Amino acid sequence: MNGQQRNEIHRGLAVAIVLKKDQRSGKLTCGIIKDILTSAPFHSRGIKVRLEDGQVGRVKGLATQSAS
Repeated sequence: MNGQQRNEIHRGLAVAIVLKKDQRSGKLTCGIIKDILTSAPFHSRGIKVRLEDGQVGRVKGLATQSAS
């Protein structure tokens, strides 16, 4: 899963996202999806989501121990 297909993403999924402020460094932030903000079925830079803690970013993949 690369985070570009909306049909692969759903509420409650643990994902790694890149926040707007971290786009240059590529630093990943892990969390649980609260809302899916991108309405399109595909986005080349990743589907935009809001995590349960309120942070917003684009999905880069599933959350793993190394990404946290």
